[in-house]
Amino acid sequence: MIVTSAVRHAAAGATALLLALQAPAALAATVAEPTPPARSFVDPAQLYRPGPQVQRLPGAPALPDDVSAQAWVVADVHSGEVLAARDAHRRLPPASTLKALFALTVLPNLPADLRHKATEEELKGIGSGSSLVGVKEGYEYKVSDLWNGVFLGSGNDAVRVLAALDGGWDGMARKMQQKAEALGARDTRVVSPDGYDAPGQVSSAYDLAVFGRTGLQNPDFARYCATAYTSFPAGGWSYGIRNTNRLLTGEGGVARYPGLIGVKNGYTSGAGSTLIAAAQRGSRTLVVTVMNPRSGGGLAVYEEARRLLDWGFEAAGKVRPVGSLRPGPARGDAQQAAGPNRPARARETVRRTASPAEEPGDGGGFALGFVGSALAAAAGLWFRRRRNAGANTDGQG
Repeated sequence: MIVTSAVRHAAAGATALLLALQAPAALAATVAEPTPPARSFVDPAQLYRPGPQVQRLPGAPALPDDVSAQAWVVADVHSGEVLAARDAHRRLPPASTLKALFALTVLPNLPADLRHKATEEELKGIGSGSSLVGVKEGYEYKVSDLWNGVFLGSGNDAVRVLAALDGGWDGMARKMQQKAEALGARDTRVVSPDGYDAPGQVSSAYDLAVFGRTGLQNPDFARYCATAYTSFPAGGWSYGIRNTNRLLTGEGGVARYPGLIGVKNGYTSGAGSTLIAAAQRGSRTLVVTVMNPRSGGGLAVYEEARRLLDWGFEAAGKVRPVGSLRPGPARGDAQQAAGPNRPARARETVRRTASPAEEPGDGGGFALGFVGSALAAAAGLWFRRRRNAGANTDGQG
């Protein structure tokens, strides 16, 4: 009888305590909690598939049907998400858009105010028909002047002098190749650092988007590529130069794109027209790459980039990403994961944050543990009382 009563009282106390502990939990259940981040699956193999790639949600605009480029990419600069693409990893000659990779490789190594007198040796070997900004031997230039020559005038002569200041022309292709690989740009093969056509030199719309996105994170790169007009020194005087990116200047029959912030255009007879273009609208920044439009003439690269930028800003938030500009598995890895008859299903997973109930030491576990402790304490108290009662009886008897 005594055992039953003691246990009953202990259990009742523990139950009351448990209800008290559960009350805040029940109250908290009525308060809106942040939704844990959903798992996001990005299949890098999708960007290796031929043709346009897009995953539209309800209300998303259709892709423009008048883009003739052999390859293109539309991506969000901040997140790195690829919103849509066509033949993103197709390897094509990049022309002077490869200068973006040159800048990523060399910019951190040379102070902008460093002065240097150009030499005849540095200017040797420039390819026939190259774009030039007008660097002359014997003239002194600041490094910042030479970068203006690279970004605005697309000057292969300026590239030659900057390469000489950073270890020389012969090793520059190797350095650029290493930089591309470090960025996860695995379609690029550098032969001529200025982008001049050379056997085996290729890049891709995906890699060019990586170069553009990475460059915009460098304040110097971002400033140079957004400069429309400046002056270039020529000994005791200077002359004006303008950016060859017509979406930036709004010249030559191309209307300026609102919010454009760079990055680099290019043209060679082997590559056709190529372009990396980035624009900002509100809090969103997009980068678009266009490689070798097949129709529309010499201005098509700008107008097709314009249509893709317009689409990207309208489609933002209304499409699922079809890839990411962040480094992922190599091309061979993606194809091997796909197997012979099915696409790879590589996952880029955002880890779900555990809810408080799933964490060690959560409130529910504490309450149950306390009930057990209370019952154990009650039983112990009863045994101590029985032992004390027995001792007193023996002493009186």
